[in-house]
This record gives sequence, structure tokens and C-alpha cells, in this order.
Amino acid sequence: MKSILREIRDTVQKYAGIMAEVSGVDVEVTDATLFRVAGTGLFAAGVGQDMSQEGYTYRLLLDGQPIFVMGQLHRLRQENTGYAVVAAFTRTREMHRSLSRMIATVGSGTLVGSSAHTEQLRKEIAKIARSPSTVLILGESATGLVVAPGFIDTHSHSDLRILEEPEVQPKVMQGITTEILGQDGISMAPLPVEYISPWRKNLAGLDGDSDNINWEFKNTAGYLAMIDAVKPGLNECYLVPHVNIRMEAMGLENRQPNEEELEKMRQITRREMEAGAIGLSTSLIYMPCAYSESKEIIEMCKVVAEYDGIFVIHQRSEADTILDSMEEVIRIGRESGVKIHYSHFKVCGKKNWDKIDKVVELLEKAEAEGIRVSFDQYPYVAGSTMLGVILPPWVHDGGTNKVIERLHDPELRKKMVYDIEHGIPGWDNFVEFAGLDGIFVTSVKTQKNQDAVGLSLTQLGQLRGKDPYEATFDLLMEEENAVGMVDFYGTEEHVQLFMKRPEMNACTDGLLGGKPHPRVYGAFPRILGKYVREDKALTLEEAVYKMTKKPATTFNMEGRGEIKVGNYADITIFNPDTVIDKGTFTDPVQFPEGIEYVLVNGGVTVAGGKHTGHRSGVVLRQKDKKVVK
Repeated sequence: MKSILREIRDTVQKYAGIMAEVSGVDVEVTDATLFRVAGTGLFAAGVGQDMSQEGYTYRLLLDGQPIFVMGQLHRLRQENTGYAVVAAFTRTREMHRSLSRMIATVGSGTLVGSSAHTEQLRKEIAKIARSPSTVLILGESATGLVVAPGFIDTHSHSDLRILEEPEVQPKVMQGITTEILGQDGISMAPLPVEYISPWRKNLAGLDGDSDNINWEFKNTAGYLAMIDAVKPGLNECYLVPHVNIRMEAMGLENRQPNEEELEKMRQITRREMEAGAIGLSTSLIYMPCAYSESKEIIEMCKVVAEYDGIFVIHQRSEADTILDSMEEVIRIGRESGVKIHYSHFKVCGKKNWDKIDKVVELLEKAEAEGIRVSFDQYPYVAGSTMLGVILPPWVHDGGTNKVIERLHDPELRKKMVYDIEHGIPGWDNFVEFAGLDGIFVTSVKTQKNQDAVGLSLTQLGQLRGKDPYEATFDLLMEEENAVGMVDFYGTEEHVQLFMKRPEMNACTDGLLGGKPHPRVYGAFPRILGKYVREDKALTLEEAVYKMTKKPATTFNMEGRGEIKVGNYADITIFNPDTVIDKGTFTDPVQFPEGIEYVLVNGGVTVAGGKHTGHRSGVVLRQKDKKVVK
């Protein structure tokens, strides 16, 4: 510790000298020790008045007034002084580098020692000296802004995009500093080499495809190492997906595992949890997850529970059989001991809205039994997924290649239409509860069918001069099932009902390709603008909690989700009077308004509402029952 302090003291003295030269004012470095925040060896940094309440501070003085102060940021929001954070950093060399950057960054965010030796820099230093009680963010007052912990997206589909566009701007520009990948039981790893080709086709509709990465990463350890290597713009967590485990253990067949295969699935789950996965995900509407019986899932969840991991599930039904589906999920939690987290919780279809009270009763019954239950929600009345879900389950038997083969068969197409129009017991029929005119194409992979993007299935039929079913089947066949969709399922009243539930935290659940669902760019600002400021469905404090501490607690994230001594500096600063989403279903690719600053692990990623190009995210891994750096 003493050697670190000496190194930091030398650094402070160096930058004090530079500042003195640039500003023309003598700068004194006080002989003090570093403010060490409790427990984890982390250090917090602020600008402005002396916030030392315990421990120590390290100050630069300008004419006897503090310029930079390290100390505790102890208020979420304070109207008069506008407390805000500038940087935070971890111990040793990383701490040293962050300290250097923080000390040297003022005004417009340019570094002392660069071409920014300007009169503006002198003015900013003088301003700080005259107003030591005002906390500044890179030269701008935080008064009137809300300083919140960084937002946590518990349902993300950046799994492939993070490797090619590691800034993940659609997320960080809405204040998200941490996201959870590996959703819906279908993702990148584990991926045996022999399954790369068919798996890329299966994954394409959800997360896209790319020839620009090396697909031979094999397992979670290899995949997370690839994310490490690209230096992500935000913090990334990973759930090990059910289908990937099943594929490695027994292929993509429609059958139940034998005892040997089930044991292999347990072993794979353990291996991936040891590699840092924070839990297990599944989606029992996607094949081949949907082939699985509860026993198979319970056995994997028993392994996850040993690590106090979490089971994240797109349940078997969100419509006609939702009550039976919830009972199945609760049974999995009861028999395995795992924490249960329902993905994008909702009730689909007007004829099922009378089930909502019983849905709530089931949540409360499970909690009373001691089963840990939570869910996430996106703040829209429309969902987003792969268009292939409109096909009956039997069409997916054997994977994407078999889907394409069946779509070529005119007789099987007739059977598909019959099953869609008459239903299959236990199957969530998207056409039934959204209608052909309520399902819209959002992405395709070929140029040939770009004209379909943005059209409803009814409009697609009109464009092609065909029956809507035939036009849709043609599209899925030509695009090899890699088509995204948006579907309208519910009402604002129901969105607010679930939003207010104590189990709820916010998410985006956005597919990033083509013309995406607007939640990709605006889910979190929409809650703050529409549901807090306009509709007053939540208080500001409730909304921030559901975006930060609630998910951090649910997913065992250590040092995140709160602004407090000892935590990492994941910080989102927004204007409560202007924050709002801007994207629409016809023009979704728009960044929100009102997100002014975003810090990820102390690095300023968004400043003045603009992306800085800085990337300071890390991969968070499960270790000793905590999700840590």
C-alpha cells in the first residue's frame, strides 16, 4: 500500500506541475494519504468540496481551495450542490492510470499535455477554485441532474455484436453499463466444432451471423476470452444456454436424454459454471429446448444451485397455458433449489388477460414457499423474437436445415397453416394472439428480401401478390429462417401492473439487427420518461432501483448497482426533465434524449450525451457464488 501511495503522490505532483504551468497559478499538493474505500481496495474520486467523512483524502489545492478531491459520493441526488462522480478506479497500476486520467481531465474532457493548452482550460480551473462547493462533471455542473448507478440490462442479445462492435452503443447510450448475455437457451457457447455450421443457422435469427470471427472458441471459457480480447464498452455477464449444453451432450434430436447423456449435461453445466457463467438460461418455446421435460432441466439446475447461480427462463407458455407453465417453473425451483427468473414477463393475447390475477397469485405463492422468484420486463406492448416461432413445433424438429426442407414441401405447408389456424394444445401461437397484421418483419440477412423489413405479414402477402402464409413461408425459406419480428400482444395497463411488482427489474431483450424493436435503443429512458415523469406509474427512486440495485442483488453482482463506498464507478447521470426514448416501430434506430454522462468502471463513455469512443467494460464471471470482475 505504501508503494502505491508513493507512486500516486508522484503522479499527483507531476500533474500539479503541469496544471500550474498551464494555468499560471501555483498548485500545492497537500501531504495526505489516499482515501481508501471500505472492503474491496477500491477508490472513489470526485471533484469539488472536501467529502472526507472517514478515512483520508488526497487534494490538489489552488489558492488554498480544493480542485480535485477523492472521497465518498454519498448522495444519489442533491438539488443544491448536484453531487456527481468523475472517476473511480481499482488498486495498483490500473488505479495509477485512472488517477492520471482523472487529474488531467477538465473542461471539455481533453487531457492536459495535449493540444488542449487553451484559455478554456484556465477558465475551468479558475471556476473550480472559485466554487469549491459545486461538484463538476468534466467542467459542467451536475446541478439538476440525477446521478444514479449504472443501469443493468438483465436480458440482452449482444452476444455476437459485442465481438464486432464492442462499444455496443445502443445500450450504453441509454445508460446501461452492464448486460447479461446467453439468453433464451440459445447463444454462442458451448459450441462443439462439428456443430458450428448448423448452429450458426439456428442462431442467426436471434443474434445474427458473421464470417468475421473465429467460431472455434468451443466453450464458455473460450467465448469469454474473446470478449476480454475486444475490450468491451460495458460489463458483460454470460448465462450458459440450455440448447448449447443439450447439443454437446446429445445433438439436436427430438427425444429425451438417456442417463448417460443426462450425466453429461450435468458435467457440461458444471464446467461452464466453473468457467464463469452466472447461471443457466432456457426458452421452452424454441427448439430443441422445447423438447425437454422438467426432469432434464431440474438436473442441470441442481448444479447451478450449488453456485447460487440463477435459472433464467422464457417459460413454455405466456398465453393459453401460462398457469401450467408457471407451475412447471416453480416446481423446477422447488426441486432444484435454484433461483428462478422469468424472462420478459407478460400475458399474451386478449383471451388470456383474465388469467393475470392468478398469475400474480402464483408468484406470491412461490415466494411464500421460500422459492426465490424474480422477473424482467421491457416497457412496451409489443415483443420481438425470431419469425420462425410462428411455425408449429414439429416443423423445427432436427434444426434449421430440416425447417428449410419442410418449407419446400407444399403438403407440409398446408399442415402448417392448419395447425396455426386451429392451434396445438400447449403451443404459444403467435398468429392467434397477435394476428398476421400485428406481426412485423424486422430483419433479414439477404439483400433480396430487404423490401420485407418493416412490413406486417399481411402487407408482405400484398407485396408479393400471395397469400400471407405463403409469402411468409417463402421468406423464411429464402432467408434460411434468419428473420426477426415484432409482435403486438398486450395493453399499457398490464405493462404497468407488472412493472409495479416487487419481483420486476427492467431489461431491453432487443435483437440488434435490421430494423429492431425500439427497446434496443430506448427501454430504460422510456421507463424514466414515460412511466416516471409522464404517467407517474413509478417514482424516480423506484425506477432507478429496478434498473440498478434490484438486478444487481438478483444476479449476485458484487460492487455494482449502488453508489456507495467500495463499489465500482458504474454511473449514469441523466436529466429527469428531458430523458425519454426517441425510437418508434417505424424508425427505431434513434438514441434517447437526456442521458448526459455514463461512466463504466470509472471510464467516461458518454459525455454531454455523446459517445466518447472510450471502452472500459470488463467480463464479469461467477466466482465463489458472486459475480465479480
